[in-house]
Amino acid sequence: MRARTITLIALLLSGIIILFTSARILSSKHNSPAPIKNTAVKHYLYVAVPGIRDYLGYGGHGLLVFDMDNNHKFVKRIETRGFHPNKKPSNVKGIAVSLPLNSIYISTIETLQRIDLTTGKIIWEKTIEGGCDRPSISPDGKTMYLPSFESKIWNVVDCKTGDVIKKIDGFNKSHNTIYGLSGDHVYLGDLASPWLKIAGTKTNTISSKVGPFANFIRPLTINGKETRVYVTVDSLLGFEVGDIQTGKKLAHIVVEGWNMGPVRRHGNPSHGIGLTPDEKELWVCDGFNMRLHVFSAKEPYQQLTTIPCQDMPGWIMFSLDGKYAYPSSGEVIDVKTRRILTILKDEFYNSVGSEKMVEVDFAGGKAVKSGDQFGIGRVR
Repeated sequence: MRARTITLIALLLSGIIILFTSARILSSKHNSPAPIKNTAVKHYLYVAVPGIRDYLGYGGHGLLVFDMDNNHKFVKRIETRGFHPNKKPSNVKGIAVSLPLNSIYISTIETLQRIDLTTGKIIWEKTIEGGCDRPSISPDGKTMYLPSFESKIWNVVDCKTGDVIKKIDGFNKSHNTIYGLSGDHVYLGDLASPWLKIAGTKTNTISSKVGPFANFIRPLTINGKETRVYVTVDSLLGFEVGDIQTGKKLAHIVVEGWNMGPVRRHGNPSHGIGLTPDEKELWVCDGFNMRLHVFSAKEPYQQLTTIPCQDMPGWIMFSLDGKYAYPSSGEVIDVKTRRILTILKDEFYNSVGSEKMVEVDFAGGKAVKSGDQFGIGRVR
């Protein structure tokens, strides 16, 4: 009898414990806060290939994505179009981003593509009369200035539809384009002119010019306040500086200690120049010596150091935070220490090189910030 009573009490206590525990669990589920969405910003490098002429040996064909937060590990390859009439992949000429439209754009010699940043799907591809070169998009993401392929025209394009709004003529060989951070002016680099022309975006007409520089203008960059332009020109291993406000050339800087020589592409010794986002340094490409030459961005533009590359550099850009430098030869360089951290590799572990790349940052799965294919200064 006594044993039966103890057993009944034990069973009763077990039931009470089970009921109490279940109530606690239900209460916890009912009162628990909603899951916190992951809003951490993720940084990615988008690289369009073939981005060195139409050579497929530098990454194949497509839009390659690298994780900047994870030693620039390859993430994925997005299928793209852009073909020559013979159906072979065409030279990628430029890359640009519109955050409001959640789109990334790739220009090739013949066409302009708009690709959705979330899905990777091609929204449209337009064949542009006169072809395409290196474009730039307004800060509000609505308007693109798209040069024809080394011709006499700059097209003003609606980023949503791809329609040409206006044509600006009067050039020899339209080529490189930089939209200023203010959105008020666009800087138009003519491949066969020593003058840099500037368009006012309210009227989409030429409003001023800077120069003349020592020779025809090649790659260029500007500071964030749009008071200085830094250009590379034909037959110069170095760069020149212009005052955007007065239109005058201010300086002619030659790389010291290195000789000019024949280059495999582009024809000029220094094809590529970039200003670090903090505007403290200028990095200049040297094709013959396969080097990057680093200068102070303040007068008298002291030459600071030189960095060897694995291949001929024909372009240079930087991450938005200024931590990384990206020459077209495929290295990822620590700006502070000058160390080569890694080499961009595709899914087949082949080295990737391109003169057309841009940073895109995501938060909560949405693109929230983007860089620029040019190494422009960002001090406002």
